Amino acid sequence: MILAGSLSLLLVGIAIVRLHQLEEQPVAILRPDDAAYVSEGKVVYAENCTSCHGAKLEGQVADWKSPDANGRLPAPPHDDTGHTWHHPDKTLFDITKFGVAKAANLKNYDSAMPAYEGILSDQQIVAVLSYIKSTWPDDIRQRHDMLNQR
Repeated sequence: MILAGSLSLLLVGIAIVRLHQLEEQPVAILRPDDAAYVSEGKVVYAENCTSCHGAKLEGQVADWKSPDANGRLPAPPHDDTGHTWHHPDKTLFDITKFGVAKAANLKNYDSAMPAYEGILSDQQIVAVLSYIKSTWPDDIRQRHDMLNQR
């Protein structure tokens, strides 16, 4: 009984600490209005992302929502026709840095999306995502901003 109570207190403590950490994180981390970030992001995107996501952010194939022959989803577009803007900044950052499976805590998810941890710095990842967001129409950017505020 004492062990169960101690375990419960420990779990509550961990949850409170985790919630506090989440609250400390910035609501928005992308900087689509910062010319230096956008410029750097465009270069880093061209060097690391265009081979899959396209030079014009158009994605790998038109039907990016259907798995390919290997059962993997093709690289989606990052323009306003894709789903990128449906995710808050933190999620986009985590997917780029850690890969889809780790970011979404999916143990057996097979994705062609590499993790860029150790390849790109955090600043480069924010720059790439800032570049992508800078290309979206104003209404999509506003919707994305509202998503970050939730």
